[in-house]
Amino acid sequence: MPKQFVLGLLVSSAVLLSVVAAPAENINDALSKAYQKNSELNSIRADVRVADENIAKAKSGFRPTITGSAGLSYTTKRSNFSNRLTTESFGLQINQTLFDGFQTKNNVAAAEARSAASVEQLRSSVEQTLFSAAQAYMNVLHDRRAAVLTRQNLAFANEWVRSAKARMDVGEGTGTDVAQTEAFRANAVAAVSLADSQVKTSEAIYRRIVGDNAGKLEPAQPLSRLLPRNLSSAFMIANNEHPAILASAHLVNAAGHTVKSSEGALLPQETAEAGISEGGNPTSGSGGSVGSGPYGFGTSAKVGLNVRVPIYQAGKAAAQVRQSKESLSQSRIEVDVSRNEVRKAVADAWSAYESSRSNVRANKDNVSYTELALNGIVDERSVGQRTTLNVLEAQQDVINAKLNLIASERDLVLSTYAILQATGLLSPDRLGLDVAKYKPEEHYNAVKDKWIGIRTPDGR
Repeated sequence: MPKQFVLGLLVSSAVLLSVVAAPAENINDALSKAYQKNSELNSIRADVRVADENIAKAKSGFRPTITGSAGLSYTTKRSNFSNRLTTESFGLQINQTLFDGFQTKNNVAAAEARSAASVEQLRSSVEQTLFSAAQAYMNVLHDRRAAVLTRQNLAFANEWVRSAKARMDVGEGTGTDVAQTEAFRANAVAAVSLADSQVKTSEAIYRRIVGDNAGKLEPAQPLSRLLPRNLSSAFMIANNEHPAILASAHLVNAAGHTVKSSEGALLPQETAEAGISEGGNPTSGSGGSVGSGPYGFGTSAKVGLNVRVPIYQAGKAAAQVRQSKESLSQSRIEVDVSRNEVRKAVADAWSAYESSRSNVRANKDNVSYTELALNGIVDERSVGQRTTLNVLEAQQDVINAKLNLIASERDLVLSTYAILQATGLLSPDRLGLDVAKYKPEEHYNAVKDKWIGIRTPDGR
């Protein structure tokens, strides 16, 4: 056996083994990567952590403030440069709000409601990210299959160009046949170029959303088993589960507490304070210097209770109350807006699902019929009953039917993901994704009652 042949066989076997060893990725793998790596989703998770800190800030109104002070002054009189005076002081001041018109209480409740809304907004973003990842996955699959079909069409065109030229060489064909096949091939070449460009675009989008390059992808199936029983059930589930609606409801709660907080500014405010200070200075004298004379230090302490009753605040506090009431009214309207938008999304997704199922069946039949017609026209062409143009048109019909079929199969899969997203059910748990689930409540519990410390829970 020639050495070159053996070497070539080994290289071919290595390539084949590498292809076989490379595992194919399924759609759940892609969604798991997007859940963990998507930059936009991680940014929104950070937004939730930012919102959690507003609770700790609001609760600071319940706590005392403690301030230490120290001072040192050195004075020389202009009338007599030999007369100097040094003063030193030290002190500690504690202030505690006793009553602020329930502003702190309502600010805390409002911050907690906004934090809960941010969690629901995060859940909505998770659903959008998962759907976008599914869409990117299916688009790569579709575009790759479309590129394969366009290459098959080009191979068909090349064969017919060769055949037309061969027939003309033996006097059985015409220049018209050759021109028609050449034109068909030129269109096929353009279609291949366009398909390849579309594959690169879809793979780039996949990389941005999923966070990894698109390798070998397995076909995906519709999630029909996870869907609600019917459209009415989908509406009911969406109304109870969709994060956009739940987030709007939490914002209404926050706006209600903001109204109460702004009204609290019109009520009396009561604070307690306590302090201790110590200070002293040397006696002034001719020719004295710092530390030259005896110090007269003294210690003082004070405890006080202050009550402030607002009488007229130039209209600012009243305007704030009216403004917060309008914000509350707007928040209530936003709940209805969210419900209407969610209902429309559910209806659109369900309609697309039913339409896609019908389209898949119809396009499968269309592929079968166009392939049958192409085979018949090719046979008729061989006996002179059809022209080359008829064959090329029939081939184009087959390619179009196959392209329509793979598009409808993609749309069918995506419509099921769209229904789950529209109903608020598109979650890692429901999809069975093998991921470490992000738990926003862990950060919430770590910071909501934190009194001191500038490090974040992750150590930064």
